Amino acid sequence: MEIGSGGSRPEVERGRSEPASSAARRKALAGLAPRHQFFATTAVPCPYIAGRAERKLIVELSGRTAPEFYDELSRAGFRRSHRFAYRPACRSCAACVPVRIAVARFADTRSTRRVRNANAALAVRLLPPIATIEQFRLFLLYQQRRHGDSDMATMTYGEYRNMVEDTALRTALVESRDADGALVAVSLVDRLDDGISAVYSFYDPARPQKSLGTWCILWLVEECRRRGLPYVYLGYWIAESPKMAYKARFSGLERLLDGLWVPLAPEK
Repeated sequence: MEIGSGGSRPEVERGRSEPASSAARRKALAGLAPRHQFFATTAVPCPYIAGRAERKLIVELSGRTAPEFYDELSRAGFRRSHRFAYRPACRSCAACVPVRIAVARFADTRSTRRVRNANAALAVRLLPPIATIEQFRLFLLYQQRRHGDSDMATMTYGEYRNMVEDTALRTALVESRDADGALVAVSLVDRLDDGISAVYSFYDPARPQKSLGTWCILWLVEECRRRGLPYVYLGYWIAESPKMAYKARFSGLERLLDGLWVPLAPEK
């Protein structure tokens, strides 16, 4: 699950408002309050597709109305990093596809049932967004083993704390612990009026047989069912990126296409 590029704050071209150049983008942004100013980031190398450049359309999330504003932004395909919401604004590339799980259409497979059974003994708690050293140690272990070449692998505790706590939204942490009380997985999430947005997850890389990344998403699906919420937002899926392949394996997956959420794959 991505949190911007490398988890850093976006570098903004100050004073440059990004026009909604395509009909789809104009439609997606049409209902958002006009007092919010959108900006374009500078172009940087794409972290997912070699040889391409990445630009984002961003807007600040601040004030007491930020949660409601972000509810609408999420439906328009935006994601969050710190106090900014963003969506791709790349020239001549539309590889990043916003996706979400429609909970009512989600059905377990043999694979997801195996993951549930493997993690049935985990104790899970939904907590306020307060960083701890215990979380940070697991975060660093995960980054160094799974994403050692990324900027996030060199984050300090202060930077991790900002990632967790620098929010104006209904943000929470999901901690999963084994029978001995060891922390094995953490998800940073935003609660929305129509679901839960998975911001970033990390887990113990020494337990590959547990498929803890999949487990984190399955738990969010069940939490939405418990709360009567229809969607789990997973961010962007990129067909050409192996890092994103896991998202397409979840049933009930929808994509945002021309301003409308439709099934990622045609219904059989």
